Amino acid sequence: MDNLFFNEEHIMLVKMVRDFAKTEIAPIAQAMDEECEIPKKLISQMAELGLMGIPISEKYGGAGMDTVAYAAAVMELAKVDASVAITMAAHTSLGSLPIAIAGTEEQKQTYLPQLASGKMIGAFGLTEPSAGSDAGSTKTTAELDGDEYVVNGGKIFITNSSIAGLLTLTTIIIEHGENKGIGALIVETDNPGLKFGSKEKKMGWRASDTRQLFFENMRVPKENLLGQPTDGFKTFLKTLTGGRISVAALSCGTAEGAYQKALQYSTERKAFGKEINKFQAIGFKLTDMATDIEAAKLLTFHAAWMKDQGKDVTKEAAMAKLFASEAAMRITTEAIQIHGGYGYVKEYDVERFFRDAKILEIGEGTSEIQRIIIARELIKTMNKTA
Repeated sequence: MDNLFFNEEHIMLVKMVRDFAKTEIAPIAQAMDEECEIPKKLISQMAELGLMGIPISEKYGGAGMDTVAYAAAVMELAKVDASVAITMAAHTSLGSLPIAIAGTEEQKQTYLPQLASGKMIGAFGLTEPSAGSDAGSTKTTAELDGDEYVVNGGKIFITNSSIAGLLTLTTIIIEHGENKGIGALIVETDNPGLKFGSKEKKMGWRASDTRQLFFENMRVPKENLLGQPTDGFKTFLKTLTGGRISVAALSCGTAEGAYQKALQYSTERKAFGKEINKFQAIGFKLTDMATDIEAAKLLTFHAAWMKDQGKDVTKEAAMAKLFASEAAMRITTEAIQIHGGYGYVKEYDVERFFRDAKILEIGEGTSEIQRIIIARELIKTMNKTA
């Protein structure tokens, strides 16, 4: 794997993140899950290590590394704690990259250095109560009034919402009474028209911040429009494609973290006079888990590598996300089975990994949506070559 996609810089980054996760995150992972909160100090530590701006250009204060490096870092965090990993991933792929992709030079100069340094956390507002998989059914509106847009509506299930300093959101743009389509706005979260709901009580990713947002006559300067009024839909589609690589990486890390726990337990637990991994029933489970992880990692790094080559990765990102997320669910389930009754109690980390895995089949497009995307891309390719 390393020889295929990694150079020396990648290997150094992986070692740094792995060491950080082991020493700083692992000892408090269970406590964060129970308390439903990530300490601000931990996020500051990640920022100091440069983890909040890995793929952002050095011109704007980022590390200037590629998508492969970013995916590798997400994996290493997720091996220990998925809540920490999604906080970093949502900040980067959803909060920062829309501005890097579609922002004006002034917007980039204003916001990217703060985001890349971690001084400001980013979030992305797309999902609404009636616009989940059907994201085009957005109901939030932004009506031009002089030099400002007046935004009304709301978003739901927004990661990093109350810890973010900056929010990029999708909305219907209305100018002079005319519907211009879905656009995107950059909003600083101290805006008085932005209200936060209470923290969602989730099955998994419990320590990450997820809330509902409400926009009540929220006034946003016209210059905070991201791209042209009609470009918002394209911008968030690009964002979601990159986000699928993020979730694939999260899935690989979550799966590998659970697998490592199960493998270790299988060497320590004895039954009928020998380690349980000596029994074919357990050995086969471990074999299938390890094979799924390697396949998921190859799909993920291949999609990341293709993205770095400037290629269209719509199909590859969807494949990676689909396979890796479903593999993570299978693997975390088997990790609990290998632990037996111990896997069902909170003292063992596999219980947390199992809860964290389910959302991977839902967020950034459900498994069903991924299959629709892949089928569409396959047919498109067939038509081109026919």
